[in-house]
Amino acid sequence: MKKFLKLFALVLVLAFLYFGFTTYPKLDLISGFSAKSIASGHFIDHRSKELIEKTDNDIKMITLATNTINDAGKFAASTVYGFKERKAIYREGLGATLINDDYDIAKPYLLPKRTKLENNLSFPYGNKEPKDTMFSNVDYTKLKKAVDGSFDAAGEKVKRTRAVVILYKDKLIAEKYDTGFNKNSKILGWSMTKSITSSAFGVLARQRKIDIYKPAPIAEWQNDDRKIITTNDLLHMNSGLEWEEDYTKICDATEMLFQAEDMGKVQLDKPAKFKPNTHWYYSSGTTNLLCRILRSQFKTQQEYLDFWYSAVIDKIGMNSMIVEQDMSGIFVGSSYAWATARDWSKFGLLYLHKGNWNGEQVLDESWVKYTATPTNTSKGAYGAQFWLNVGGKFPDAPRDMFYCDGYQGQMVAIIPSLDLVIVRMGVDKAGPGFDFNEFLKEVISSIKK
Repeated sequence: MKKFLKLFALVLVLAFLYFGFTTYPKLDLISGFSAKSIASGHFIDHRSKELIEKTDNDIKMITLATNTINDAGKFAASTVYGFKERKAIYREGLGATLINDDYDIAKPYLLPKRTKLENNLSFPYGNKEPKDTMFSNVDYTKLKKAVDGSFDAAGEKVKRTRAVVILYKDKLIAEKYDTGFNKNSKILGWSMTKSITSSAFGVLARQRKIDIYKPAPIAEWQNDDRKIITTNDLLHMNSGLEWEEDYTKICDATEMLFQAEDMGKVQLDKPAKFKPNTHWYYSSGTTNLLCRILRSQFKTQQEYLDFWYSAVIDKIGMNSMIVEQDMSGIFVGSSYAWATARDWSKFGLLYLHKGNWNGEQVLDESWVKYTATPTNTSKGAYGAQFWLNVGGKFPDAPRDMFYCDGYQGQMVAIIPSLDLVIVRMGVDKAGPGFDFNEFLKEVISSIKK
């Protein structure tokens, strides 16, 4: 018996040590991801905790979290085996913010001033229901098959598409939602938010309030070799700054999103690893640094908050959109914009029409061309906070396609040569699940040129 007890104790010690070395350091990130996801999904889109756990948080390791929602206090909290409790608070108009123990939830905060698009027009240029439109060159049977085929059959959990919206020649030609979702459901765009950030810079450039080709206005860089990095370098993600983005482990990106108070400062503090414009690599930290730079262009926090919405989001009627903040009050422009699939399609339409929205030039045509021009060393894969198909990532889609892309398979595809915008929102994007190339191919083939 003593031998057995000793062996049992040894196994317990080894198990504890294994847990300590492999899992415990990740607990902050696990509970942080879970609390933020629960708070945003519940308070922004009114989803139940059970639905979020089954459809948003069913990710390896994240399922270890135990979650609670406090509707009266408007927050969600998560722990892992009772350890590392993290909390995300919700504020109407700002969405959810993951906070730490030092955050003062009682301190006053500002809200962005919003304006709702009021006109008598149908979607997409207004908020009335879209008019039925039939195009003789569209094979609607084939299109329906392509759209239906992108969703799971009842009881399946493979393709995991939540919404598809397709615009052709400014008209809605296809729309479908998964069970539990509809035209009013707000869905997180993840890294599609980066393209929203780029658009804010596009408006500032149009207003001649910023010159992106000048060194980035960052005081902390003026006494070292980072002083030559331009805003253009940051927009193109080829600044040469050190960064690691690997969501399978603890890295710069995960620590930024789930631990940092000031997310933009994480990239700001990184040293230069290469000369600017010589090495392209993907960095959410760079985008959040750009959000910090945007804040520096305004005298007050209120002006900064209002600008994002008045300049682009509300200007084109994306009234469902909410961009969330970090603890410092800066928008998390790398990852945290929520909107309906219809409103995401409006954003695609703005770029399809070279920055023109129903007769008003919101962005210069040159800016749209700039965003869709390949970044040096990206091999035709990336522009200015937009992904490109120049290099043929999707071989069955036109090479002029450029797109917003987000974690778990969010996409707004813009195809100028076909006058087409395709939106797909989901929770899977590759492998045996959802095949983007096949989906794009099938949709495109339903439209005869």
